[in-house]
Amino acid sequence: MSLAPLQRYVQLLKLDKKDISQIFFYAIFAGIVSLSLPLGIQAIINLIQSGQVSASWIILVFGVVFGVALVGILSLMQLRITENLQQKLFVRSSFEFAYRLPKIKFESLYNQYPPELANRFFDTISIQKGTSKLLIDFSSALLQIIFGIILLSFYHPFFILFGMLLLLLLYSIFRFSFRSGLSSSMKESKYKYKVASWLQEMARNNFSFRKNDHFKFALNKNDILVSEYLNLREKHFSVIKRQFIQLIVFKVIITATLLFIGGFLVLKQQMNIGQFVAAEIIILLVINSVEKIITGLETLYDVLTSVEKIGQIVDLEIEKTSETPSQLCFNDMVIETDDLCFKFPDATQRVLQNINLKIESSQKIYLAGKNGSGKSTLLRILSGFIAPTSGTFFINDDTYRKIDLVQYRSQIGTIMQGETPFEGTILENITFNNPMIAQEDLKWAIESVKLGAFIKSLPNGLATKIYPEGKQLSSSNAQKILLARSIINKPKILFYEEPVDKMDEITAREIIDFITDPKHKWAVVVSSKNDYWSKKCSRKIILTEGTISEA
Repeated sequence: MSLAPLQRYVQLLKLDKKDISQIFFYAIFAGIVSLSLPLGIQAIINLIQSGQVSASWIILVFGVVFGVALVGILSLMQLRITENLQQKLFVRSSFEFAYRLPKIKFESLYNQYPPELANRFFDTISIQKGTSKLLIDFSSALLQIIFGIILLSFYHPFFILFGMLLLLLLYSIFRFSFRSGLSSSMKESKYKYKVASWLQEMARNNFSFRKNDHFKFALNKNDILVSEYLNLREKHFSVIKRQFIQLIVFKVIITATLLFIGGFLVLKQQMNIGQFVAAEIIILLVINSVEKIITGLETLYDVLTSVEKIGQIVDLEIEKTSETPSQLCFNDMVIETDDLCFKFPDATQRVLQNINLKIESSQKIYLAGKNGSGKSTLLRILSGFIAPTSGTFFINDDTYRKIDLVQYRSQIGTIMQGETPFEGTILENITFNNPMIAQEDLKWAIESVKLGAFIKSLPNGLATKIYPEGKQLSSSNAQKILLARSIINKPKILFYEEPVDKMDEITAREIIDFITDPKHKWAVVVSSKNDYWSKKCSRKIILTEGTISEA
């Protein structure tokens, strides 16, 4: 069940209760010291009025100066704690994203663009900065208001009414503006991400937008998105502006009223001049604290919006791994499906219907069929990326235990359509820095997929850095890196979708010969437009409109 943004934020802060309690402790101490300063000033004024220059006067002056310094030191200690808190928030958020993004279920990612979801990590920065500001400014402001009202009440009962009006004002602003402010902030944020997503699309497809008419289209679409963002931003600002206008009106009324009444009380000798000055200082501190809270509401809206954006990622369902992994024997892996069916979340018809399939150990299977027949979907289900809608999928006749995806994936190699190298070295892309991979196996994988000559031609060899999506590589070398990755651990089954379509015919045939060589005990299930696969595979399965028409 999804939580409200404020509930999410409270739960997030609960993880650092100790740090937050320390911040409040220092804020309470600083608030008491700050509000003791007017009392010291009052006493100094009284001594000056009496015409006495004594040790008490000097001690009071030093006391006030020491109080100012102490408040500064306490603020510095608060700053240190909030810095630690910011670092913790960043670390937790980064690992939350790193853990979840590869494990989000296909159904949850359907109609979502993963890089756009990853962009929401930048909301962590808003939470970091906003939380620091809220904890320091809000805590000190609220405590100054509370202590100030208590202190003022000792000067005259009238100030109790002032405190009640002040608290009523704060409640009214929160009561009538909070929901609209948060709602407008959420809508504004939505279009902020749409603008960022479109710019990302332009960067990703920059060649497509170089023609003048295409470029105009891109700018026009950006203009539409930015215009909508500005419209929503203006609506959000109108809420902030209304809150600030209320504050200005309140400040003018309260300041004028308190000056008149305070002066009246002095004239009536119900307050002395020292008390009057001290009361006005306290009132200015309280009004300044109210202003901090009102102006800080925009920060609160930004933080809650960011928490909600990240929370939407956390809410996406992830794959569940078995707590007690089944110890399956993978020496001879046999995969079976029984009436397996699949339907996309928003579809009315099934993509796969009653698939009954058995893949024996070491079989080389060519998966054929027209576009839209379900080949890609079947490969993704067999490789464990998608869960079937109905039917069963089991290994080695083990129908009673749920497949442990972690264990299963450790025994297979895959190349899916659209898969590219990631940013990192060639070595990292092939081995993922797995220390268990022997140097002989690495050399074997590289040479087997005809990648050796290319790596030898590079000044940094395997340490050569690859840009995102392998942009500086030829498409054929990018595929060879994926092939080397898929076989480096000598898996039991290979699931391939167009693994050599970017290569020249001679190289493609050599790699196909290697993959399908009977001396390799792995099973192969491949979907490709290259007909040479069908000649080299020992079995052919034809899919027609989601069903097996020939096996």
